[in-house]
Amino acid sequence: MTDTPSAREIQRAVVDTYGARARAVLASAGAPPTADACCAPASAEDAAAGACCSPAASMTAASAAQPMSVSFQAAAASAPTADESCCGPDCCDGSAQAASEGNPAAGQQFGAALYEATDVSALPESVVAASAGCGNPLAIAALRPGERVLDLGSGGGIDCFLAARQVGEAGEVWGLDMTPDMVALARHNAGEVGLENVRFRLGEIEDIPFEEGRFDVIMSNCVINLSADKPRVFREAFRVLAAGGRLGVSDMVQVGELSEGQRASLDQWAGCIAGALPLEDYLDAIRAAGFVQVEAQHEATAPGVVSAYLTARKA
Repeated sequence: MTDTPSAREIQRAVVDTYGARARAVLASAGAPPTADACCAPASAEDAAAGACCSPAASMTAASAAQPMSVSFQAAAASAPTADESCCGPDCCDGSAQAASEGNPAAGQQFGAALYEATDVSALPESVVAASAGCGNPLAIAALRPGERVLDLGSGGGIDCFLAARQVGEAGEVWGLDMTPDMVALARHNAGEVGLENVRFRLGEIEDIPFEEGRFDVIMSNCVINLSADKPRVFREAFRVLAAGGRLGVSDMVQVGELSEGQRASLDQWAGCIAGALPLEDYLDAIRAAGFVQVEAQHEATAPGVVSAYLTARKA
């Protein structure tokens, strides 16, 4: 029987993958190295969240800028070595490799290709290149001016910037991400975009560093599948939502069987495959957290792992 990786191993594998992507995009934008930015949090709030740096990984700026597609290889990745640094979970991404034969998510679109061209055309390339989601949560969030929004696993910030435009100056948007390099990239991107109502914070989606009832809307894009404790993520989301608040998530869900080897592969966890729950289990976890009006939309043309839109509300 193949052992499933520990939560710690999964977190480190995910951070290494997305830290490399963030550093590559920053390098292509001509930004300075992120080591100081990730090891010295930009605010007391970030310091309380506990920042640390992830090791350099082999990814070029050119490969990072490619549309994300998950790679489905049977070989399991090795665990991090002792000289690798500490870090925690991040948002969803996969490798920059093209989808191969046997990939349960092959043929699906990822990243910036999922947005309307008019929505992303005004964004800097460093925002678009870092986009690695499996949907467009803005399409289901139904944001209104003045609302307070939290993005779980905000990555380079594309959904935050689009949301900030919709909620306007009277609203506010926070992005939460556990990879220091991604937070550094998002803050760099915020400076390029020039919006005053969006901020980024280092922290875990299993332990959201905000008070109860802080937000009107929580969104997430291909991130929650990476968590080893999804029920806790939904409980935390429920806690920080105000009464009547809404949850709008794009994520990968399982509509076919995965082998033990696939579940044990850190590459498959970082590629948004191994951590995908069966759709009904995913919905049950949302309901168990206290949400009502839990609904899902997805297109499953074949068994495998597919992108789904999931919505719910806090009564």
